[in-house]
Amino acid sequence: MLLSSSISVLLIAAKSVIGIALLCAFLLYRCHRRHLSRYDTIEDFLQTNNGLIPIRYSYKHIRAMTNNFKEKLGEGGYGLVYKGKMRSGDVVAVKMLNKSKADGQEFINEVTTIGQIHHVNVVRLVGFCVAPSKHALVYDYMPNGSLDKLIFSNSQNGHPLSWKQTCEIAKGVARGIEYLHQGCNMQILHFDIKPHNILLDENFVPKVADFGLAKLYSMQKSVSSLTVVRGTLGYMAPELFYKNI
Repeated sequence: MLLSSSISVLLIAAKSVIGIALLCAFLLYRCHRRHLSRYDTIEDFLQTNNGLIPIRYSYKHIRAMTNNFKEKLGEGGYGLVYKGKMRSGDVVAVKMLNKSKADGQEFINEVTTIGQIHHVNVVRLVGFCVAPSKHALVYDYMPNGSLDKLIFSNSQNGHPLSWKQTCEIAKGVARGIEYLHQGCNMQILHFDIKPHNILLDENFVPKVADFGLAKLYSMQKSVSSLTVVRGTLGYMAPELFYKNI
């Protein structure tokens, strides 16, 4: 009787262990398939856009460029940004999209919108990396970081920004947005213009960055409709949040 009870307990325990193992295997499979699906989506996009100017790097090159991700510059909902250095000696910022959603849509948005843009007030996309579970975007490095750090600290190396610098930054941002709306073959609507997404180079020239929420529209379209709210509360256009406007 005791032996029979022991065998029953062992069988139940074995079934539980096997069930947990199968569940874990299934979840790992689903996760792997999701990564592969995202990878395939991006690869299909790249195959149909052979005219892209940015350089494609391997993940090995990205690791070498960032010295195995040694120096972190920032962090956001998209993932992490690291400081890197290319073989030419140029310093770059490497954004890892390891938290990318919507089958790599943020990656596709950024490459589509700024892959062929060259404007003094729009950040330049140097290159990108696509691997089954790792996506990276390589940009010019901006020594003075993002505009929000200057606004909220109200200082530049311990001294306030001059009115001339403030006005030049504001005009530069406006020129960048105007170029996106009117200077390209397609209208590029950013949908997330805020101080965090305005980067400053060594001369405090502003660069519009982070096109993860951007949308492309034909130049003939004067009205754009959205099915969901896009952007950051406090910075988005009021008509996107207040439906009665």
